[in-house]
Amino acid sequence: MFDKSILRNLDFLLIILVVILYAIGIILIGSTSYDTAFHITRGIKVQTLGFILGIIAIFIILLFDYNILQGLDKFLYAICIIFLLAVYIPGIGKVQYGARSWIDLGVLDFQPSEIVKILFILTFAKFLSNNRAQLKTLKGVAKAALYCAPIILLILIEPDLGNATVIAFISIGMIFAAGIDSKLFLKISAVIVVSIPILYRFLEEHQRIRIEAFLNPNDLSLPGNYQVWNSKVAIGSGNLLGKGLFMGTQKKLKFLPVQESDFIFAVLAEELGFIGGAFVIMLYLLFLYRIILIAKKAKDSYGRLVVIGILSMFTFQIFENIGMTMGLMPVTGITLPFISYGGSSILTNMIALGIVLDIGMRHHTINF
Repeated sequence: MFDKSILRNLDFLLIILVVILYAIGIILIGSTSYDTAFHITRGIKVQTLGFILGIIAIFIILLFDYNILQGLDKFLYAICIIFLLAVYIPGIGKVQYGARSWIDLGVLDFQPSEIVKILFILTFAKFLSNNRAQLKTLKGVAKAALYCAPIILLILIEPDLGNATVIAFISIGMIFAAGIDSKLFLKISAVIVVSIPILYRFLEEHQRIRIEAFLNPNDLSLPGNYQVWNSKVAIGSGNLLGKGLFMGTQKKLKFLPVQESDFIFAVLAEELGFIGGAFVIMLYLLFLYRIILIAKKAKDSYGRLVVIGILSMFTFQIFENIGMTMGLMPVTGITLPFISYGGSSILTNMIALGIVLDIGMRHHTINF
């Protein structure tokens, strides 16, 4: 039976932060379609539906001790593979934004790789908990890498470089937190850096072009650079206080690409200026800090590794999305958590939040 007394351990500040970020997102999504009035667009409806479903998911998650998931690790790993292969089923899988990474659910399009990120974290945390001692050896690290490889490769061939990179970053963060030998970690990192030119050759052509565009930002003939240039113009033109809510000209004239999703931070900075952008970044930093606190007080290694995995996911997505709008990171199509438009994205983020809250709520070690 659920013990109501543990609710006092719930991190309500974390919940408040997410509600504020969601509200900011709704306003900005509405701003991207603003003409003379604020309209309740399909994007706002989908975003709200995803948020409501996320709240329901959080309530359900909090009813159960997260440790029941440890025994489901093999099943959840199999579900990851099935979800990623489902995009190839005729009539179900859907090509969108140049990638076969979507499932058509009628009401909304679902991106399996989003929920796979959460399922992968849950399964990999169990794997690392069982094999922590082996991470002191190269063989043990290679075994962990092989565990991650099928998930990353299936996402890469969709092709979805963005979410594959997120999974890779999550894996590195969790392996590091699980206690990999520091000298071994540095040696492996050095090998990876040296191998980058070789790995580069195995990327899809459009993925190589994105990297070339990032390395040559002033060449506007390269795909994506013109859009990033306009994004930087929008951010810079916002100055200190911005042009005013709904008054962004780069946005209104449609110079900003995918402005309700990938480049929504540029909309924010243009309309609310440096102050608005800094405020949102501070919200995110406080959000990440609260997750770090939960990781520190988790009652077991499994819970701590799950929280570290989710922390790694949010950290990478936040800094990658904001960074690419400023030309500091390659354009990968990664959304800004809780703010960018995307039903499957916000639902996944809410589920991740629910798991973190559950681990934080049950942080006291059980004494017999």
